[in-house]
Amino acid sequence: MATQRALPQSKETLLQSYNKRLKDDIRSILDNFTEIIKTAKIEDETQVSRATQAEQDHYEMHVRAANIVRAGESLMKLVSDLKQFLILNDFPSVNEAISLRNQQLRSLQEECDKKLTSLRDEIAIDLYELEEEYYSSSYSQWDGADLPLCEAFRRRDSWSSPGTTVGPASGGAEDTSGPISQESTPGHLNGHSANATEHP
Repeated sequence: MATQRALPQSKETLLQSYNKRLKDDIRSILDNFTEIIKTAKIEDETQVSRATQAEQDHYEMHVRAANIVRAGESLMKLVSDLKQFLILNDFPSVNEAISLRNQQLRSLQEECDKKLTSLRDEIAIDLYELEEEYYSSSYSQWDGADLPLCEAFRRRDSWSSPGTTVGPASGGAEDTSGPISQESTPGHLNGHSANATEHP
């Protein structure tokens, strides 16, 4: 069991005053309520008339009821003062509450990190399977080129567009520069030109 902390003299005096207020208010409520019950008792006839006695009892009940209400309000004010005292002076409890909340948030963060890591691994596995499926499908029309999926889909779209021819042969023809030699001239063109020179 934790040992009770020694309070400063001012705080100790304040707590004693709170305790005294509590006892006084409770005693006031109990005494006034007891007197109201006694007043409700019908007594024998006295020198005072019944009307006067009833009016006196009625007034006494009102006063004592007001005393009970005042004591109840004092107790509510005491509760508010105690809450304020705890908030301003009970630093160990405040630090303990902060530490507990910090631990809860850290555990929640670790749980979220684990879920994100698991989700990342699942996405990586699915992406690898999709890439394997794509590379083994009919869309992979390049030779020995490991392209990303975005580049592969872009090339596929360019192949499927009308009036566009993309391939190794066309790319090699575009890169060739300089005059065309007669060795690379097709045979039917040479034969046609020869026939043209034979006929005057």
